[in-house]
Amino acid sequence: MYLDSRLLAVADLVRQGSRFADIGTDHAYLPAYLLLNNRIEYAVCSDLRVGPLKNAEETIKKYSLENKVNLRISDGLQGYRDGEVNEIAVAGMGGMLIAEFIESTPWLKNKDMHLILQPMTHSEDTRKALYNNGFFIDKEVVVKDKNKLYVVISAFYNGEFKAITTANALIGELHKNTDNNSKEYLKSLLKKYTIKLEALKKTNKDFSDIEIIVKELAKCLQ
Repeated sequence: MYLDSRLLAVADLVRQGSRFADIGTDHAYLPAYLLLNNRIEYAVCSDLRVGPLKNAEETIKKYSLENKVNLRISDGLQGYRDGEVNEIAVAGMGGMLIAEFIESTPWLKNKDMHLILQPMTHSEDTRKALYNNGFFIDKEVVVKDKNKLYVVISAFYNGEFKAITTANALIGELHKNTDNNSKEYLKSLLKKYTIKLEALKKTNKDFSDIEIIVKELAKCLQ
C-alpha cells in the first residue's frame, strides 16, 4: 500500500505492537498501512464528520481489516477512553488545534503514551503545549512532499514541565538534525523572521524578541 512522504514519516515513528489511534483519519490510509505491515496490534480511527469515516470504511473493507479497526466519530480525543490506546497520531491539523487536544486530555499524561504529531501550521504552539504539560520531544523529522516541508514531532510524557522561549518553541529539537530538509526548513524560518525584523526596525515597536529568534535560528545554521 502506498503512503505519501508526509504520512510515511509518521508511520516510521510508530512503535511495534502498539495500540494505535489515528485522529482525523480521513481515508484511514495510515492505520491500514501499519496493519498491513504488522506494525500495530489494532487501530482506532476517528474523525469529526461522517464523510471521512465513510472513506475510511471503504479503505478498511478493501484490505479486509474490519476485525482490527474501530471507526468512530470523535471531536479530537473526546471519544476515546483512558487506556484504550498508547500510540496516537495527529497529522494534517493546525498546531493550535493539536495544542488544544494536548491541554484538554488529562489521560495523555501517561509514560506509556507516545504522540506523533504533524502540525500543518504553528508547530511552535504544539511544542509549547507539550513542554507545558510534562512531555518531552525525543525526535523531530522534516519531510518534503510535493515540494512542501512538513515537521513531524515524536513526544513522550515524563511529567517534567519545561518553560521555553519563543525561539525554543519555533526550533524545537530541529537544531540537532543535520539532514538537508531540516536545514532548509530552518532557513525558511530564518528568512521569514529576518524580513519581519527588518520591517519592525522601521517602526517604533519593540523588536527584541524577534531579534533573539533571528540570532537563534542563525546559530542553528552555522
